[in-house]
Amino acid sequence: MSREDLSLSEARRIALAAQGFDRPRPSVRVDARHVRRTIRQLGLLQIDYVNVLVPAHYQPLFSRLGTYDRTRLDALVYRRREFTEQWAHEASIVPVERWPLLRYRAETQDRRIRALSAFLQQHPRYVERVLREVRARGPVTADDIPAPVGAEGRRGREWGWTFPKVALESLFVRGKVAVADRQSNFARVFDLAERVLPTEQYARTVGRAEAERELLRLAARAHGVGTAGDLADYYRMSVRDARPHLDALVAAGALRAVRVEGWREPVFLHVEARTPRRIAAAALLSPFDPVVWYRPRVARLFEFDYRIEIFVPRAKRTWGYYVLPFLLGDRLVARVDLKADRPGRRLWVQAAYIERGCEPDTVAPSLAAELWTMAAWLGLDAVSVGRRGGFARRLAAQVRASPR
Repeated sequence: MSREDLSLSEARRIALAAQGFDRPRPSVRVDARHVRRTIRQLGLLQIDYVNVLVPAHYQPLFSRLGTYDRTRLDALVYRRREFTEQWAHEASIVPVERWPLLRYRAETQDRRIRALSAFLQQHPRYVERVLREVRARGPVTADDIPAPVGAEGRRGREWGWTFPKVALESLFVRGKVAVADRQSNFARVFDLAERVLPTEQYARTVGRAEAERELLRLAARAHGVGTAGDLADYYRMSVRDARPHLDALVAAGALRAVRVEGWREPVFLHVEARTPRRIAAAALLSPFDPVVWYRPRVARLFEFDYRIEIFVPRAKRTWGYYVLPFLLGDRLVARVDLKADRPGRRLWVQAAYIERGCEPDTVAPSLAAELWTMAAWLGLDAVSVGRRGGFARRLAAQVRASPR
């Protein structure tokens, strides 16, 4: 093929290399340098506290680094403050220098921001009062702030949040407050943004056009290769807004227009993207991992039909409640419905499925080894495989035979 054409296999290898799967996990103890480098390569970690397995933002680091101390991530975000929480893909952890790039979101018509803006307009005096409380008291949670008289215990229709919670989130979206910490129950602790962020980042102003263009460049670097829709989704931008910026990035030499085998849409390749000869990864991927979070891209890139079924009624689920794809080499070869059974101290595989055309005798040993590694990382003593799914029996036998 010419340089302007990529095979599907090449596109997969480019994408996985951009996401850090082109190198083995560290052979030494994972430290803050590994965690820092990985987050910066991805650009962000999507936050989700569904705790059926482990809060989702911890898992992309495990997928790439293996066993690591989760408190290292917490320290980098809430103690060293090299990273911060911000609305990016969704609620995310991002490098602090991304804060100015994301500030323009307060002016967008995103559904979430429209709802919060409506609250600001309806209750301006109360929101100002909450801001004064934060300024005077320092770090606070929603529970520390009194509700307006007559609204005690009331919750808004949009998310079921209390008045203090909505007020603080509105101020957060507007960049007035930032997340200073998380409590043991995962509740956000807010403080004035100017007291949380480095002065140079808090004071820095970036126009919307410049911010969108830079975010798309960062998305292209993190994806390696992708369509306009793929790249726009990374930081939750509309494709209509993204297209002129992508054309400008091509004109500037930051991206190249290419074609990928079987893809109908125009494709953009980051100029620094690498195409390794092979990918030797073996990793379980969170449903919120950047490799799989945009389902149309997963279908095109891996020929893998994937959705998360947390909000699907149990009787209507196809695969399970919290299903993780298993990456082996450059293919998604299986999926498992996982649960951390903490009282029983076991990693429970509630269902296991292998993808069509994949060899069970090749997949089972690698998946079993990864399940044991994950169990140890989560402080669990056993791996238990249920009976649901066509791959369950073969995987259960391999789990029993695998060295601990």
